[in-house]
Amino acid sequence: MEAPGGRKWKRLHRQPELCYPQDFTGFNRVRMSSQLPFTALKFRRLALFGAMAMAGAAVAVSAAGTAKPDRWWKPGEGRVFPGQIDYPNEQGSLRTIVVGAPLKTKGHPFFEPVGSNGRACVTCHQPADAMSLSASSAQRQWETVGPNDPLFAAIDGSNCPNLPQDKRESHSLLLERGLFRIQRPWPVKQYNGDPVTPDFTIEVVRDPTGCNSGPGRGPQAGNISVYRRPRPVANMKYLLATGFPFDPKQGYALPLDPDDGKPQSGNIMSDNRAGNLRIQMEDASSSHLQIAQRLTPAQIRQVQDFEMRVYTAQQADRNGLALNELGAEGGPAKLRDSQPGALGSIGKPVWSEFAAWEKIAPADAAKMTPEQLAFRQSVARGARVFRDKTFLIFDSAGITTQMGFGNPVRNSCVFCHNMSQMGNDVAPGQVDLGTTTLPFADPRADLPMFRITCLKAPHPYYGRVIYTYDPGFALTSGKCADVGKITLQSLRGLSARAPYFSSGLAKDLRGIVDYYERRYSIGYTEQEKQDLVNLMSVL
Repeated sequence: MEAPGGRKWKRLHRQPELCYPQDFTGFNRVRMSSQLPFTALKFRRLALFGAMAMAGAAVAVSAAGTAKPDRWWKPGEGRVFPGQIDYPNEQGSLRTIVVGAPLKTKGHPFFEPVGSNGRACVTCHQPADAMSLSASSAQRQWETVGPNDPLFAAIDGSNCPNLPQDKRESHSLLLERGLFRIQRPWPVKQYNGDPVTPDFTIEVVRDPTGCNSGPGRGPQAGNISVYRRPRPVANMKYLLATGFPFDPKQGYALPLDPDDGKPQSGNIMSDNRAGNLRIQMEDASSSHLQIAQRLTPAQIRQVQDFEMRVYTAQQADRNGLALNELGAEGGPAKLRDSQPGALGSIGKPVWSEFAAWEKIAPADAAKMTPEQLAFRQSVARGARVFRDKTFLIFDSAGITTQMGFGNPVRNSCVFCHNMSQMGNDVAPGQVDLGTTTLPFADPRADLPMFRITCLKAPHPYYGRVIYTYDPGFALTSGKCADVGKITLQSLRGLSARAPYFSSGLAKDLRGIVDYYERRYSIGYTEQEKQDLVNLMSVL
């Protein structure tokens, strides 16, 4: 593995010119201009913008003029969570539903500030953001409240706690990329504190935040700081489901839950440091909430009960049309009513929820504008591209190692995003797509860079020396072969929670497609790229 800057590294990491659409409200500017006069198209877009603005206003003010709660849920404000709540976003609207609601949040540990910094779980898992947090929401809080909002708590809501907390630049990773600081112990420790002897060393090559080299910071001080996106706490029955009794990515039996003895899915956290919800809650409450004492068993049961009852997904598209019309099955109700853990290749194909839009009856098509019809047809094509467009997957630990499929292996997006209704991985375990590790990761001057040196066998693809922004699963397992591995993301509610990937690498949906195109040289056409973007916008 060459150091950054070498000839081989530059060749592998060359960047093609990217093409980001400037207007996501129209399906295809060139195509639509051939169907409608410019003035008519422009009028429709203006009308759409007006409708979206009115929808946003309707969330804030009722017909009677009574102010409604802000889209931002503050800790401890005591709202009642309704059975169904919709929030507009740039791609349409998101719906979040809670089984058995309404739910009184006053006194509920998910919504109350149980720690010392004024945060609650809901601070970083907002209903309007698909129970995650978007960078745009963080920016909105900074503009409206400022650095004193609990979201920007020094412990992890800033680039490093020793920076001046009243300065915007001290929170740049959260504001621009939606990233929180995650401090991991070094050398590696298990969730219960038991030490793990790593088979690699780690050195800090670059530290733009100062949190890996300052006083009391960094490997020499017994800790490592990485920066990651918060994962959604919704649709949890799918994330906890296991489709295999073993981890095919590693080739060994699944670890058993220390609480109930059942196999663990490994899909809760980016680095799989917490195998069940109880351990995840204890980890989050001590670090992100700075709670002085552990959550009580009763509090843990309350939070877990809520998280298992909340479902979220996009409910309406950017044209204002429902995603469960004309035979389609979009929206969170389908998630609520379906069984988790089904492998799409042998059951209901992944994203076949939109198969009915492949052939829309002429009578139904006549009721839509050309733009509405074209968009729905594009979504259906995008689902086909997602399932059927194959490409060579290579040098991807957890995919092309251990499993016996070979390197490279030809398959499509559903090779990993294979669970029906959800798009996460039925096969437990972490994978390395290169999003945090050179030479595949995009250049990121705002993140720390680490040099990993394998002490035993070299990494199967990166060699003995590895450069990475985030060692990922290796900070849990202690294995050099796991450097760069990250738990696959859930694909629901994407439109509400940009940016994407654990490092915030992709600022928008097109950025996701462009990364995979660069990484695997897939050969998507421009139409296929837009179809995939439109598909992801309605999930």
